[in-house]
Amino acid sequence: MREAYHDQLGQLADRLADMCSMAGDAMERATASLLQADLAVAEQVIGDDAKIDDARASIEEQAYALLALQAPVATDLRIVLAVIHAAESVERMGDLALHVAKAARRRHPNRVLADTVEPYFAEMGRIAVNLAREATEVIRTQDVERARSMEDADDAMDDLHRHLFTVIMDKEWPHGVPSAVDTTLLGRFYERFADHAVSVAKRTVFVVTGRMPGYGGDIDD
Repeated sequence: MREAYHDQLGQLADRLADMCSMAGDAMERATASLLQADLAVAEQVIGDDAKIDDARASIEEQAYALLALQAPVATDLRIVLAVIHAAESVERMGDLALHVAKAARRRHPNRVLADTVEPYFAEMGRIAVNLAREATEVIRTQDVERARSMEDADDAMDDLHRHLFTVIMDKEWPHGVPSAVDTTLLGRFYERFADHAVSVAKRTVFVVTGRMPGYGGDIDD
């Protein structure tokens, strides 16, 4: 019975990792649709978002069943609770990729971004996807140091986001208010995607160490 129970916990973590990988794929495609004004790719992201939502619902159903039937304690309880919270963050990552794809669709056949800011979004997209990939591997490996190293990439995303805002606010911005609004919103989508990916990794640190990074206090086994 105990072995089967731990198999179920492992399956729960694997499903969360798969869901995180799906969110990374969604942002990768959404960024391509944004930079290339590719309607077909945007539509793929939009259509596939329901799969991420369904994955969260299925993960939560399994997690709540484990809580009800097994009454886990200590580390096992941390795993179940961490997965529930992390699945919410991953679903939001999928929603943010969806918002990017919808922006590309809304402006098609025109490009959403001005030429001057496209390089920023190419780099923000790269960082976002890499963070999702790293979070996926952190879930699978429970590598605490790998999780902590994600902070550097998140800082790089924050720096890009702040610099992008200064570009938009420059009085010489020649692309008009609608372009500035689109750019501001899209920058926020990428910045929040990165934050959620780091949050997922922090949940894994919590499982392994009993400490939630950025929060006070250890939690005893």
